[in-house]
Amino acid sequence: MSESLLSPVAPEPESRAPLPPPSRPRGPMSLVVLATLAVAFTLWAAQDIILPVLLAMFFALVGNPILRFLRRLWIPRAIGALLILGTGLGVTASLGVQLIGPAMDWAQEAPQQLRKVARQVQDLTKPMQQANQAAENFARVAGGESSRRIQVIRTQLDDPYRVLTRAPKLAASVLAVVLLTLFFMIYGESLQRAAIALFPNRQQQRFTTDILRSIEREVSRYVLTISVINTLVGLVFAGVLMLLGIGLQEALLWGTVAALLNFAPYVGPLIGVATMLLMGFVEFRDPLQALLPAAAYLALHTLEGQLVTPIVLGRQMKLSPLVLILALMVFGWAWGMVGLLLSVPLLVCIKLVLARLEGMQGWARLLE
Repeated sequence: MSESLLSPVAPEPESRAPLPPPSRPRGPMSLVVLATLAVAFTLWAAQDIILPVLLAMFFALVGNPILRFLRRLWIPRAIGALLILGTGLGVTASLGVQLIGPAMDWAQEAPQQLRKVARQVQDLTKPMQQANQAAENFARVAGGESSRRIQVIRTQLDDPYRVLTRAPKLAASVLAVVLLTLFFMIYGESLQRAAIALFPNRQQQRFTTDILRSIEREVSRYVLTISVINTLVGLVFAGVLMLLGIGLQEALLWGTVAALLNFAPYVGPLIGVATMLLMGFVEFRDPLQALLPAAAYLALHTLEGQLVTPIVLGRQMKLSPLVLILALMVFGWAWGMVGLLLSVPLLVCIKLVLARLEGMQGWARLLE
């Protein structure tokens, strides 16, 4: 028998493809809903801590493009941050000094003027009120009820110490926002590098760095552009009010209100139109002239929203109106006026993050 027949034959190794990693089990929908509710409750309950941080990040994003420009001029980051923050605080303080006078005068005179407007409106609607009262009396008599009504008088005790207890809390929140804004502008970049260094390999670090830099650049450009556009809207509206015969300080007051309301899409302009309509009836006696401030504000907002902002920002920052309304409702319910101010920048950040994550581009398109 030959040697080849006696030698054992080694088995051929089987060529097997590597097994794919086991898929991560997905949690049940009930767990996802509970986690979402828990996060929403945490955001609402911890708003005293979260809102100063988010406001500071918002103001830091406004100052970051200016800070990058100052760095090209060989100005250190710390000095540039101090210059930007000092200039912003100075402009805000000077504007507040100019506006506190007309704001106090308006607060004192508005109740009397509103009562006059209410009497005028009541005189216009008096025939309808009389007809409704007669119909109610006829229905009450037909039902056998007495025509006498029971009046319930409610009294409310005003606590004079409530304002005093809120003042230190408000001052501490303002100081926290100012300090956090300064620290975000000075140390935000080094903190970002330290956080990226925690990733295990250089590929993940490079990928995360590119994403964060692009998001920070685009969001800061968006926030700064919107802030400049809204400021110009307020200045133009103040100039229109001056042409209508309103004083400089009061025109600046309503221009500032228009600029702040313009940060909240849809909701802010609706409040602005109602406010300017009320202001017009208080300032002017002629009904047609009283409609001019609200008409000017509506025309200016339409021009800005339909022409200026789409041309300046383009389609990249476009958001769905339905998603915007839902975001305004959620953030406004959770955080009040600050939530309305921050809802659009937060939604833009979410869209940009989703657009750059692999497999999440469909969710980003859903927000458009």
